[in-house]
Amino acid sequence: MQASSYRLMKQIMNPSIARDTPAPSSETASLVLHKQQLRTALLARRKALDVQERELADARIGQRVLEWTMRAGVSSLAVYQPIRGEPDLAAAYNALAARGVHLCLPVVVEKDAPLLFRAWQPGDALQKDALGTLAPLPSAPEIRPQALLIPCVGFNAAGFRLGYGGGFYDRTLAGLPRPRAVGVCYRFGLAAFEAQAHDVPMEAILTDAD
Repeated sequence: MQASSYRLMKQIMNPSIARDTPAPSSETASLVLHKQQLRTALLARRKALDVQERELADARIGQRVLEWTMRAGVSSLAVYQPIRGEPDLAAAYNALAARGVHLCLPVVVEKDAPLLFRAWQPGDALQKDALGTLAPLPSAPEIRPQALLIPCVGFNAAGFRLGYGGGFYDRTLAGLPRPRAVGVCYRFGLAAFEAQAHDVPMEAILTDAD
């Protein structure tokens, strides 16, 4: 897209943004900018959910996580501790543990490294990792889960996720053997964006949609 065409399109959509946002220097820069704008909008939408709406949506997503895990025969699943308004699936984690599924949580070791995973069950002690997210204690065994439950800011129709831009799950899924990967997102997270070369599609996206 020519720079002049880009500016004209932005001015039509939002004149104030068009004046303040320089035209991307390449197609990749344009894609990155589009993702950043989507991420901002979707995080704001997530933050605006009222308590009752959020609880109903979380319950639906949690039920779908249970159904998928049982149907897929997964006995070892990486879950997550919610941050920034992500779906809270604590009830589903309790149910999975009661059914004998071995759970674990991701741990950020270094900024540009893949995630590692440590065993965890509901009620186990947690501490902050290198990114400030709650994670198991260093004494918890490191394991390789069969599948990852990955929170998404958004997702597209092809099953690619939009995350926070840190690339932790992308780097993790780039390794071999690759675990199964299932995204978790609120239904309003469905958006149009192109995947980049490093993106890995999810096997499924579990939402609160009917």
